[in-house]
Amino acid sequence: MNNSTINTTRRQVIKTLGSVGAVSSLSACSDISSILNKNYERPHSRTPFYAPRIARNKIVRVIVGLRPYRPSGFVVKREEYDKKNIIHNYGHGGGGISLSWGSSALAVHQTAGLPINRAAVIGSGIMGLTTARLLQDAGWEVTIYTRDISRHSVSNVGAGQWAPTSVFEEGVASKAFEQQYKYASRISHHAYQNLSGANYGIRFLENYYLGNKEIKESYYLRELPELFSSVADLQPHEHPFPVDFVKRTVTMIIEPATFLRRVRDDFLLTGGHFKIRNFTNLDDILSLQENTIFNCTGLGSKALFKDDELTPVKGQLVFIPPDPAIDYLTVGGGSDVTYMFPRAGEILLGGSNQKDDWSRNPEAEVTERIIEDNKNIFDNLRV
Repeated sequence: MNNSTINTTRRQVIKTLGSVGAVSSLSACSDISSILNKNYERPHSRTPFYAPRIARNKIVRVIVGLRPYRPSGFVVKREEYDKKNIIHNYGHGGGGISLSWGSSALAVHQTAGLPINRAAVIGSGIMGLTTARLLQDAGWEVTIYTRDISRHSVSNVGAGQWAPTSVFEEGVASKAFEQQYKYASRISHHAYQNLSGANYGIRFLENYYLGNKEIKESYYLRELPELFSSVADLQPHEHPFPVDFVKRTVTMIIEPATFLRRVRDDFLLTGGHFKIRNFTNLDDILSLQENTIFNCTGLGSKALFKDDELTPVKGQLVFIPPDPAIDYLTVGGGSDVTYMFPRAGEILLGGSNQKDDWSRNPEAEVTERIIEDNKNIFDNLRV
């Protein structure tokens, strides 16, 4: 064998060994990659799961809101006082943002038979704003009377997931109310879909309900399944969460600050007016020049209209800086009320559900529990 033949053979051997080594290395890397990057199937997102970085020193603010709750459900009805009509739209518990367009549509329907003229709306939260916009669409000239501008309203404290939850108590609310609730939910869901996008701060995200015991299905998921997509109970190998039970849906999240600002601007551009005024009793309300008055005062209705059933439910929220990689919601999985919602400008961590508590001060122990519950979930995420 000559030197040329020997060199050619040597090159072939080296090339073959290199190819085998490369294949082996690629195979090993592939095995490691499959271990390190678990490819859980996701119905909406095209990215892997990432864990938000949760720590006490990341807290940027803590806020408290009071939900206006009635065990028998929210109130939409018309009452006559001399020559004036007061139409109520209040008491939506934890579902105010979700139900807003639908409940406000029910309230505007109460004007049937009344001459279209000027209307007063009391309250500039989400019920007041959506009621006012629907009235404008129906041809009314509208003035909103409010003690606080929208960004200081209870609605602006809301978490913002489209889920009409904690609105009433099953077995206490009537069947007639349940039908009203379902109607309002469907109308509102449709309205939000029509507004979906960055302009109104509305987008679709996966939501994961977490539990260490079998999850009791919420009334809205049980009775309104058509309003949610990709609903499934997941097996342990189908999700990364460190709990035994997981239910998944895809739903909308509404960013309250963006949404309220945009609806307020729509109201003003359509000729609406705001007037700052604080009402202390019914006589103050009846002194308004408008003959058709919408009561959207939330908890204020307890004193103004002697609604003894109306009670506050205190909710506390903790905020940490945003993380664009987090593109899913979680609800549950902690020792108490626990959830994580990513927003464009922050990550919201919740929460609490303290009935008949009128205090508006954040509680250090609740903040600690919210951080610890969420940290335990995401520090142990299987990713």
